[in-house]
Parts: sequence; C-alpha cells; structure tokens
Amino acid sequence: MSICIRRRQFVFALGGAAAAWPLAVRAQQAVPVVAFLNSRSAKDTASADFVAAFRQGLGDVGFIEGRNVAVEYQWAEGEYERLPAMVSDLVRRQVAVIAAAFLPAVQAAQAATTAIPIVFNVGGDPVALGLVPALNRPAGNLTGVSQFASLLEVKRLQLLHELVPQVPAVAFLVNPTNPNTKVNTSDMQTAARSLGLQLHVISSETEADIDAAFAAQIEQSGALVVQSDSFFNSRREKIVALAMRNKVPAIYDERGYTVAGGLMNYTGSQKDAFRQVGIYTARILKGEKPADLPVQQSTKVEFTINLKVARTLGVSVPITLLGRADEVIE
Repeated sequence: MSICIRRRQFVFALGGAAAAWPLAVRAQQAVPVVAFLNSRSAKDTASADFVAAFRQGLGDVGFIEGRNVAVEYQWAEGEYERLPAMVSDLVRRQVAVIAAAFLPAVQAAQAATTAIPIVFNVGGDPVALGLVPALNRPAGNLTGVSQFASLLEVKRLQLLHELVPQVPAVAFLVNPTNPNTKVNTSDMQTAARSLGLQLHVISSETEADIDAAFAAQIEQSGALVVQSDSFFNSRREKIVALAMRNKVPAIYDERGYTVAGGLMNYTGSQKDAFRQVGIYTARILKGEKPADLPVQQSTKVEFTINLKVARTLGVSVPITLLGRADEVIE
C-alpha cells in the first residue's frame, strides 16, 4: 500500500513530431501508419499514461514512434457522434492498423472496415458485444484486450456498500448513449438485490443532465456509483465537485477521480491494457493476423481510497477496506 502526497503532473505533446508528418511524406518513407482512436479526451491527464503504455507495447516488439512507425492520434472528446466520420477518414487514408480504445470507438471502427486490422481495448465481454465470435479464435479483423468491466461495476457497488452499509439506496449514474449501459444496468440491479439495496438508475448524456442527476440522486439515494464512461471521465472534476458539494459518498472507475478529490475508485489497469494493445498492434505490423491473436483479459486492478475526502464526508473507512487498497491518499 503506497501513500500519495501530491498530484502528478503530465507534460504531454500529443503524437510528437510523428503525428505532424503528412501522410504522403510518411508513405514515401515506407513508414507504417497506425491510428490511435480513443473515445476520450486528449486533455485528460490519464490520456498521457494511455499513450505512454501504448508506445511501450509497440517498443516491446521493436517499433519506435518517429523511427519505424508513425501514429495518428484521434480523440473523440467523449462525443461519440464524432467517431464515424473520424474512422471513415482513417479508412480512406488506409492506415495499417486501428488501435481503438473503449467500446464506442471500437464499434465505430468495426462498422467502417472489415479489411483494416483493429486492436481494441474494451471493458465488456467482446463475444457478447459482437466484436469477436470467440476469445481464443477472433476469426475476423478484430482482436485486443478486455477488462470485463461489468464485473468491475458490480465490485464498485460492493465496496461502496461495505464503506456505508447503513445507506439503503444507491444511485447508478449512467450514460444512455454508452453501448455498455444496458448490460451494466442489468448486472448492477442483480447485485443490488443480492445486497438488499435499492438501485436508482439515473441517466445523463449532457452537462445539464449531470446537474439534474445530482439533484435526483440527493432525493432518492445516499451514495453513488459512476459508470465507467468516456463522457463522464472527461467531466470528472465537475462530477467530483458535485459529489463533494452534496456530501455524497461515491465510487468511480479511475484513479483520476480520486486524485481530483473523489472518495474511492476501483478499476482495471488501463496501463496494462494499453501496453497489450501496443504489443498486438506491433505484432500485426510484423505480419501476424488478428484472427490468430487470442483476445487477452487484463486482470490487474487498482483500488484507491482518499482518506482526506472520507474525513470531510464524515465517513469512517473500515480497516478491512484500507488493508485491501493499493493506494491511500491522505
């Protein structure tokens, strides 16, 4: 268990010099171009870690950005409706591989091409989501990494209940445009019943919806689970501030929330997942086919508790939770 006493700062130049090279120039130099397509925002501090891990994976197999591979960085900023046009442009330019992160980006890429290899990083079950027919034999032009995030959503509910067992009802903040929402909601409802909790599902897909969601949450519930979602992640400061202003114990999907003043987060290791995406992208550049690369399951998880926030909320953190935390922020 580590103690974090300061917030990390990132210096992040997206794509470096390689991202600025015209595609025509790169083609003349015979440098393969891969696309890094992400549903989230480039401004998110976590994005620097995602890119660094992806580059590490490429490097593990011998590809160094700016030397023997170029990367086109495309960020949807949590606005999923932008993705189809972004992917269409990448397909038109015939990039060698599309490394797509998070389900909206992956589905947009899948809908746009059956020819260009796609390496994904998703939270759900790739078979149930229709990305691949089988984990061990993907068969088509897609393969990648899954964290089976539905299980993580349920675990967040369990951890929050362990922290505030006296709360009879919990709100689940979801984005109705997120393709995972239906299965996430079903799994959470089942888990809530097993814990003897009421679950209030509150939908938000705009800034105004978030404010309204917290007003509804206060009336209905005493605690909050925030769905893993790119739109929410790009607005984490707002969500954390509302939770603190309304004194709502909440658990989130990423460490960035907790560092920004959130109470707890429980998440799969995105660094591990993006590194594997980089490795698979590089292996495909070397000639392997996506159909021959089994979908990997990322099993590393990270659990962070912000004790300062707990004290502000008047919440006593059980020693059993502290003992299981990977990081405690004081």
